[in-house]
Amino acid sequence: MTSRERIKAIIAQEEADRCGFWLGKPHADTWPLLNDYFGTKEEEELREKLNDDFRWISPQFMPGAYQDPEGHAMFDAGLDKEKYGQAGPFAECEDPEEVETFSWPNPDYLNFEPCLEILRRTGDVYRASGFWTCFYHNVMDLFGMESYMIKMYTHPEVVHAVTDKVCEFYYEANERFFEVAGDLIDGFFFGNDFGTQIDLICGPAHFDEFIMPWFKKFTDQGHAHGLQVILHSCGAIFKVIDRLVEAGVDCLHPLQAKAANMDAETLAAHFKGKISFLGGIDTQFLLVNGTPEEVKEDVRRVKKMLGPHLIISPSHEALLPNVPPENIAAMAEAAVEEW
Repeated sequence: MTSRERIKAIIAQEEADRCGFWLGKPHADTWPLLNDYFGTKEEEELREKLNDDFRWISPQFMPGAYQDPEGHAMFDAGLDKEKYGQAGPFAECEDPEEVETFSWPNPDYLNFEPCLEILRRTGDVYRASGFWTCFYHNVMDLFGMESYMIKMYTHPEVVHAVTDKVCEFYYEANERFFEVAGDLIDGFFFGNDFGTQIDLICGPAHFDEFIMPWFKKFTDQGHAHGLQVILHSCGAIFKVIDRLVEAGVDCLHPLQAKAANMDAETLAAHFKGKISFLGGIDTQFLLVNGTPEEVKEDVRRVKKMLGPHLIISPSHEALLPNVPPENIAAMAEAAVEEW
């Protein structure tokens, strides 16, 4: 199987020849260390050397992706912490009509060509794409975290109004991108960190009211364009995984191994066969402090627990320079071993 065929099959809960592997998206400071250790010169060369099956190529983070004539970034009018401090521009808002007067991003200023050019020359690997669509974080920043949580109780109509504005932009951005990208991409990969180390950031009731309606729309949007849907959420999100499965998520990332109830055994007991998994190899302790053999043994354990519909990857994609390259090599080698 090609990498593209393999990952498509794994996410579709179909038979594949081996477990999948994704290196993740190492921090910029990590790449020189990896290239020096593995004797490579650039990212793609290293990924090929490690049998990496998966590429994350999002239009949102490309240079020149958003070309506002006044030089604004997509949401920078509302996320300028130097101007607003930790409180966002809607921290004191009590009237939904004020939301309409804000300077919202305009999808007409989007430029997809940088992303499309990379996709056109990407090899026969799985292509995860789409806008990152981190609406939960954007809305939280627009209120400030504390005000956001309080206003869910005191001014829910204002929270809904801001959420709608953010999500309407992302929905239209994705719609336009998916239309031009076509079969250059395989999966809609988007992310909102719903959990902390020990629990959800907001409770299940508010999650259902303020998060799930638009989350379901984005999941349906991906499927409507023939894409598999992969959700990124760090943290302890065990309490809402059933809702995510019901909403149609095909694959869950990154499986923060040390977060409450996000260990492989618990996930397997409750959700194996209902959703595919991407991640699971602990970056908080194991990859930083373990030996290569300990890393290999844990990869084998996670494969046994969560396989066969599993893509081995770090439990946070942004590998930091404190992870020894020999442990990354061990993770990659064990990932592609025969079942």
